[in-house]
Amino acid sequence: RGKGYALDFGVRHLERDPPEALVIVDADCRVEAGAIDGLARFCLETGRPVQALDLMQAPEGAGLMQRLAEFAWIVKNHVRPLGFLRLGLPCQLMGTGMAFPWPMAATMQLANANIVEDMKLGIDLALEGHPPLFCPEARVTSEFPAGEGAAKSQRTRWEHGHLGMILQEVPGLLGRAVVRHDARALGLALDLAVPPLALLAMMLTGTWGLAWAGTWLGMAAWPLLLASLSLGLVALAVLLAWIGWGRKAVSFADLLSVPFYVLAKTPLYFKFWIRRQKEWVRTGRE
Repeated sequence: RGKGYALDFGVRHLERDPPEALVIVDADCRVEAGAIDGLARFCLETGRPVQALDLMQAPEGAGLMQRLAEFAWIVKNHVRPLGFLRLGLPCQLMGTGMAFPWPMAATMQLANANIVEDMKLGIDLALEGHPPLFCPEARVTSEFPAGEGAAKSQRTRWEHGHLGMILQEVPGLLGRAVVRHDARALGLALDLAVPPLALLAMMLTGTWGLAWAGTWLGMAAWPLLLASLSLGLVALAVLLAWIGWGRKAVSFADLLSVPFYVLAKTPLYFKFWIRRQKEWVRTGRE
């Protein structure tokens, strides 16, 4: 029925002899030494949900698209949360490598079939005043599915779920931020509002093209300047992320192939508007 129902079943089972902290790790993950203990201790010290560094890796011999997907994952799950941590702001929950104090875990609403149950849980906890903390010292890793069908199904679930969360949850987070002057809710809203990297590049490029056409037709030049600045800043951010964290995942030549990666994902985003995936589907594994 969905991962959320399985998690709820596990929590209800633990109620017979509850632990001090609940740590959730997906079965297909590798956990680095000390990560479990570190997560548990950190969440008990802070009284807040804690998220480990969760990385997906392309399997050996993977093609260009999976290597670029690994880099996109690094940007989303490592570089951005690290920046938010240094600004004193919360992060999203990522589904694996999560820790919660038991009193909080016992009351979490997990029994649902949301296709991005982790993201939804993190937002719900933030709205209740418990925004998650990032713990990059604790690390869990797993591999993208080797089969193209399974990888496509997984990508669709993640990205359609993320886009759905933007539409459903960003207004509520922004409302909390304004009404309660809550900087942490504002940070979470801004982070959530950023679409997947390929879609962001697509949107910025399309905006630049429209602005260029308008300027060519004799309209004001400032939209083109603003669109050029936005596109240039995102390109610079991606380059800096690659220099700092992504060179083991992709080469610079691979990075130049990002436009083809973006084009290859166009059908996935088009499908969101005409036949959005709303039901949880288990990813096939060998």
